[in-house]
Amino acid sequence: MNILIHPTYFPSISHFVVMAQADRIVLEVEDNFQKQSNRNRTYIYSPNGIQLLNIPVKHTKERHQNIKEVRLETAFDWQKQHFKSLEAAYRTSPFFEYFEDSLMPIFTKQHRYLMDLNLETMQIVSKCLGMEFNYEKTVEYFHEVPNYRDFRSLVNGKKDNATFESYTQVFGDKHGFINNLSILDLLFNEGRFALDYLKNQKL
Repeated sequence: MNILIHPTYFPSISHFVVMAQADRIVLEVEDNFQKQSNRNRTYIYSPNGIQLLNIPVKHTKERHQNIKEVRLETAFDWQKQHFKSLEAAYRTSPFFEYFEDSLMPIFTKQHRYLMDLNLETMQIVSKCLGMEFNYEKTVEYFHEVPNYRDFRSLVNGKKDNATFESYTQVFGDKHGFINNLSILDLLFNEGRFALDYLKNQKL
């Protein structure tokens, strides 16, 4: 299966289900940035339920900005805030401490561009999963991609209606199972078993 998909910040489980079952991955890097999408946000399971982690980006006067040109807003210490939120959500999970050091570059390194940050999150998580992450990038934007399964719509979380098998979550007893959160939720709760989970889910 050849797939076309967006690079996003700690992508949803549905992103990684698709990637784990793909033969060839092409990342869409020629589209325009859109607000209110998962390009710069992810969702985790906090003590109070679903929590949004949003990366602030610099806004420009241009109406359409290529995703590769989107720069991170450094006036806010979002990295510290995101890591604190992850600690509150997953410190007691089975595998948080196991993967903590591997993930730390995302919260300490100063990235300038959103695209570079997203690619690094996907590379680091893939390594934690024990999953190969070989990909190509688009060189031009096409509305139709006849030889690929087009999963670019997954970047819009509101249109992503995928449902997956339940697994044990830290606050599951309190709020029940929450489906299709950030891949970090699966990683911290299932560890290296996560890759088998991804490969066994229905697309």
